[in-house]
Order: sequence, then C-alpha cells, then structure tokens
Amino acid sequence: MATDAKHERPAGNPAAGVVHRLHERHETLATVESLTGGLLSAAIVEIAGVSGIYRGGLVTYATELKSRLAGVPEDLLAERGPVDPDVAVALAEGGRRRCGADWGLATTGVAGPEPQDGKPVGLVYVAAVGPTGPAVRRFDLDGGRDHIRAAAVIEALRLLTEQIQDAGDPTGPAVEGDGASTPAGRR
Repeated sequence: MATDAKHERPAGNPAAGVVHRLHERHETLATVESLTGGLLSAAIVEIAGVSGIYRGGLVTYATELKSRLAGVPEDLLAERGPVDPDVAVALAEGGRRRCGADWGLATTGVAGPEPQDGKPVGLVYVAAVGPTGPAVRRFDLDGGRDHIRAAAVIEALRLLTEQIQDAGDPTGPAVEGDGASTPAGRR
C-alpha cells in the first residue's frame, strides 16, 4: 500500500471507508483528476459494491479539458493556471455536476520531474465538494513522482472522509468540523 503525505501507511483502506460511508448515506461520488491521472478512480473502483455509489470520473490532464469537460472557468485557468486551490474546487464541483453526484472529489498538482508554470514539484491541491459546501487542502510533498501521486490519492480520500463525517446524519443537522479544511476562496 502507498504512503500518505507524511510517508506513513494509512490504517485501513481509505477508499473502502469512503465507499462504506457513502453506501450508508445513500449518496454518490464523482471524481476529477489531473495530477493522479486515474489513480483516484482506480482506488475507488477496487472496492466491492462501489457501483452503488460511484457515478464516474474525468481525467483532465490537459489544461483546456479542465474547462471543456469539468467546467473550470477559462479566466480562472488563464489567471492562475491549473495548480490552484480554486481550480481544485472548480474541478470537484464540475465533476459533481457533470456526473450528477452528491459529492465531487478532485486532485491537481505537480508530480514532476520538473516544475510546471512556476509551481514547484510536490505542490498538490485536493478538493471535495458536497452537500455542506467545498473544502480544499494544500500539500507540499517531497519524494518522487510515484509517491506524490499516491499520497495525493490518500489525502483526497481522507479529506472526503472528513467532509462526509462533518456532514453528519443526512437526515439531521450537520456536525461542526475541526476547521482543518479551508473553504474555497480563503487561504
């Protein structure tokens, strides 16, 4: 199993936890990936019974596809580039809308070996959008390309797990989170 942002192996399978929680809530998920190029969706579809919650995903590696397929505003991409917290949120929201899901989960960043558009290798944003709104996290990862991409998958699944937990019982009031996630637009 891969390691997370701190080079630690996660306890349990983060994808299985997400699938189980969404099954319990009768909610669905869509993914949009840039940095991870399909690794996130592959981790999710490995779980038995996933067809009940996973609507689908987009791999938008090329910048123009982030706009065309996931609906990221072209002016946002032109101004900030594809590796940006607001772009990550727009990717998650675009996948959520495009696939008709309750939750959207996205990854963007620079895996290397070279910096991209002035952004350093290891800069990663993961975003989750759901019934309680958006959340995004930044990571400055070290290690090689494989580690950066695998850690981004684990951290994206962790963020989604926390957001689902913060959403509380789907029939009752939401539970306040610990503030570890940053709402979109704030840094």
